[in-house]
Amino acid sequence: MIERYALPEMRALWSDQTKFEIWLQVELLACEAWAQQGAIPAEALAQIKAKAAFTLERIDAIEAEVHHDVIAFTTALAEQIGEAARFVHMGLTSTDVVDTAQSVRMARSFDLILEQLERVIAVLARRAVEFKHQPIMGRTHGIHAEPTSLGLKFALWHQEMLRNRRRLLAAKETVAVGKISGAVGTYAHTGPAIERYVCEKLGLRPAPIATQVLQRDRHAEALAAVAVCGATIEKIATEIRNLQRTDIYELEEPFRKGQKGSSAMPHKRNPIGCENLTGLARVLRGNLVVALENVALWHERDISHSSAERIILPDSLTLLHYMLHRLAGILEGAQAKPDRMAENLNKTGGLIYSQRILLALIDKGISREDAYLIVQRNAMRTWEDRVPLIEHLLADAEVAARFTREELERLMNPNDFLKYVDEIYRQCGLE
Repeated sequence: MIERYALPEMRALWSDQTKFEIWLQVELLACEAWAQQGAIPAEALAQIKAKAAFTLERIDAIEAEVHHDVIAFTTALAEQIGEAARFVHMGLTSTDVVDTAQSVRMARSFDLILEQLERVIAVLARRAVEFKHQPIMGRTHGIHAEPTSLGLKFALWHQEMLRNRRRLLAAKETVAVGKISGAVGTYAHTGPAIERYVCEKLGLRPAPIATQVLQRDRHAEALAAVAVCGATIEKIATEIRNLQRTDIYELEEPFRKGQKGSSAMPHKRNPIGCENLTGLARVLRGNLVVALENVALWHERDISHSSAERIILPDSLTLLHYMLHRLAGILEGAQAKPDRMAENLNKTGGLIYSQRILLALIDKGISREDAYLIVQRNAMRTWEDRVPLIEHLLADAEVAARFTREELERLMNPNDFLKYVDEIYRQCGLE
């Protein structure tokens, strides 16, 4: 089912064809390293490199008999190479090939993911600047709090994605390692020089120490970074979903020409893209749990991790790649509704200015405790009867003795809450 979410480049990277191509690359590099040490004659190396080939159909047919994928692979190679095939896989164990090749695919996957992330970072920066001074209702506990700016929402997400970039770069670094150290990691039949040669040619670092496998804390760390990035995507998607609700309707994800929202209700414009991303983020978190459980293996290895990794590694990396691509499209096409933002700012009849009035009363010499009670009792009246707060304040003798209507109206300006926006943007590197 993951195929439906795989973009072409990621689908190709995690195909069986690419897997075996990288396995072959590992085997050939090992042969080159052996030849440099004089363990493989030059003519044999030339024969191996000229004739080494495989077909998926032949590997599958052999595996159906031997029930071992690496043996099926090397047998298929041997059929093509001939006599010199006796030097292929010399001193190696299966996981030398499998884990090292998997590291190559994971590192390349992170490169693809980071390309999509850069697109998301760029659109967030652009839209943060676009809406820098657009007042919007800020909400805490889901309740109107004080005005903020729509741009600040995008700027906040931009900063979080920058942190995700750092985490994903670190994750790539963590998994970009290989091992050609044999059955229990002692180099008993190869030597570190073979490993160094192969890893250098593949753009990997040799693992300083391994057992038969690369240690799975690396993979768990990588999927943790993937899951955290997914959580940020979910955070953004959840905010857009909330802002698109009919009773708020301040921001809307793209609704394409010809799109339909409901089989029963022709009026519907549902945030299905953001809902899709929210659900996929749950898959990433679930896969992280599996990756954590893969860390503890028996002794120098077992294969309890292997079957699970065949799912969680390609699925998680493919999903995050797709999710970033999908998010970028949503962010690029999202429609802001300034009229609804203004309407919602006025929805509570001025209650959102309660703190400004509280502080203004304190400036007039009233104690904080008394000022709080004055504003609160008038705010509660507005909650109950929906009469604008300014009317209740002017009817309150303690307030009317200190403020004119014009002074109170000046306190009720949403733009005054945005006076430090430019400084916040400078702190974020957004100008």
